[in-house]
Amino acid sequence: MTNSPESPQALGAPEPSRPVRSWVRSSPGTHAWLLIILGTSLVITFSSQGLEHFLLHRTSSNLHELTKHPAQSLLLSAFWIENPASLPSYVLLFEIVHARAERWLGTLRWLFVVATAHIAATLISQKVVLTRIENHDASRRMMHVVDIGVSYGLAASAGVLTYLVPGRWKWLYALALIAFFGVPLATGGTFTDLGHAIALAIGFACWPLTRGRRSAAGVRAYEK
Repeated sequence: MTNSPESPQALGAPEPSRPVRSWVRSSPGTHAWLLIILGTSLVITFSSQGLEHFLLHRTSSNLHELTKHPAQSLLLSAFWIENPASLPSYVLLFEIVHARAERWLGTLRWLFVVATAHIAATLISQKVVLTRIENHDASRRMMHVVDIGVSYGLAASAGVLTYLVPGRWKWLYALALIAFFGVPLATGGTFTDLGHAIALAIGFACWPLTRGRRSAAGVRAYEK
């Protein structure tokens, strides 16, 4: 039996009898990303110390790797986390932040936000590192620092979700995000803190992509 174009399955509507399947189908990009991170985390967990060191540096988007393999390093760095023990925390954040943003914006728009933030935040923050090295304000060892992870994408998704929050609550939510990512940067933060702030700003700047999307009430109705 095939689904007609107007059937709930064809329209991507939730299946009340299969809530987990419905949730995964409504945010496929988020869960595919999580699956890859699970795989890379298992690789790190069962690797020797030498292999772990090699993999984390080889897949970093630091200055050394960006110079030698720019496209590869930008792509691969988004699929590894340095400490596999933090995987449960990332799973929770992906479900709360990324899955919510993806099902609201749609996969392509969400992916544009996340990819733009990851690439821009990485390149700008590493450019700052390079400038500090050239000015002798930072050690040349910073060219080889481990720079991997998914936090820039999370910051951007959290930022764009501001426009899903109803009424005046969106301003409180936005201020909370600015404080969370801004205070570490303002109190002597690292290049990673700078990257987070840039990614958040990109999420805020993606407001045009939210025009015409369902309201918060509409999303809640969809989830029922």
